[in-house]
Amino acid sequence: MEPNNGQSAMRPDRTQVKAVRKNGDGDIVELLLESGQVVNYKEAQAMAKNGQIEHVNVFKGRDGDEHLRSDADGDPTNNLDNLPTF
Repeated sequence: MEPNNGQSAMRPDRTQVKAVRKNGDGDIVELLLESGQVVNYKEAQAMAKNGQIEHVNVFKGRDGDEHLRSDADGDPTNNLDNLPTF
């Protein structure tokens, strides 16, 4: 077994979000994955629940709906809202 130097090993069945598309209200409606695949918000939620997207999770908001968010890591630059748009 090789040491991972404190970094989690990339799983081949997992991807990362590279950019987001927002609607006129500033809400994220699509996500661009590192594979080049574009998924809508609901698809991304399902993928996050299945562990297919790294560093993203689904939570239930005060409004009772489920929402995507980046894992808390203290780095605001990689939050979904701060990712580049496409």
